[in-house]
Amino acid sequence: MTEANLLKIIKKRPLLIAAAVLLGSMCLIAIFAPFIATHDPRSISLPDQFQNPNSSHLFGTDQNGSDVFSRVVYGARISLIVSLSVVLISATVGTFLGSLAGYFGGWVDTLLMRFIDMLYAFPGFLLALSIVAFLGPSIGNLILALCITGWTGYARLVRGEALHLKTRDFVTASRAVGAGSFRLVGIHILPNLVGPLVVQMTFGMAGTLIAESSLSFLGLGAPPTEPTWGGLLNVGRVYLVEAPHLSFFPGVMIVMVVLSFNLFGDGLRDYLDPK
Repeated sequence: MTEANLLKIIKKRPLLIAAAVLLGSMCLIAIFAPFIATHDPRSISLPDQFQNPNSSHLFGTDQNGSDVFSRVVYGARISLIVSLSVVLISATVGTFLGSLAGYFGGWVDTLLMRFIDMLYAFPGFLLALSIVAFLGPSIGNLILALCITGWTGYARLVRGEALHLKTRDFVTASRAVGAGSFRLVGIHILPNLVGPLVVQMTFGMAGTLIAESSLSFLGLGAPPTEPTWGGLLNVGRVYLVEAPHLSFFPGVMIVMVVLSFNLFGDGLRDYLDPK
């Protein structure tokens, strides 16, 4: 991409670029959390509890005297790891099953669609909540619970696109010269799904982050010893009057990241499909 094209994109879609910069910054914060955090996020210093934001503690301290800034920084790592893991697993499973259902049709399509309809009969968040409550709070169980229904949206998207693409001339021509079904799906159909899938994954990151924060807020996400944005909100809820900074900073981070994912998804969709 030339410098002129980059400047054109920046001028035409500033929100897309701003969202990309913010998301990139959050990823760097999560990766380099041990170097960015100013204190040990699990350290306890009761004489320093409930300090307001100051030069020593940028976001103040909590009821244990722990540094809120450090806990928010480490919380970014857990939230992004969970969201990225859920989206990648869900997109992989959904793409595989959706492409098979859309291309082959028949009983494969019917079986998959009825199974998806059955999953949609249960509210996704309540189903994830029930699974984590049964298995116990841990990052692995949280990812598993969110993936149970997370793949269905990708399967529906890929199935619809595959139904359309398999009737296109280039697929018909490849079939006429002897290309097999799996070659047609892997070489001709799946590459044309990259754009819609990337956009769907971007929106999926936002939804997964909200779900992860909600489960952590209820105490059903990561273990209590691990700092998460939802867990910090839960703690701050108890001390909302005397120490509002405990809820303010993790809440702002959730809003900023979710908004950035949504803006990035909107901008990416417009960029990939200007019509």
